Amino acid sequence: MADILIIAGSKSDKEVVDKAEAVLKEAKTGYAIEYCSFHREPKRLEAIVKKSQARVYICIAGLSAALPGAVAALSDKPVIGVPVSSKLGGMDSLLSIAQMPPGVPVACVGIDNGANAAYLALRILKLKK
Repeated sequence: MADILIIAGSKSDKEVVDKAEAVLKEAKTGYAIEYCSFHREPKRLEAIVKKSQARVYICIAGLSAALPGAVAALSDKPVIGVPVSSKLGGMDSLLSIAQMPPGVPVACVGIDNGANAAYLALRILKLKK
């Protein structure tokens, strides 16, 4: 079972995915990777989230960056958003992820900082009741 599910909105986000993956490999933590755009494949994203047994999601998205918020709306598990640099240097993605409405929490790390998302996911996994 994967404790962490990385979902990236596009294969073009692979460089950021690789940063998160390197940290998780080093920590010897179970993870899985899916590529799915919320805008292009909303039903597929819902199926991925609903069947996942992951305890934490890392969502990597550029441009309008709706992916982390969509995953947070579909799950009550922690979601970490990673904004990807794009047309506006990633500021559009950063603001999209950081400005979630009440009741739809998403943690947000720095632009292109997949490594910090992985470190945060590992810290979340260490929490116990």
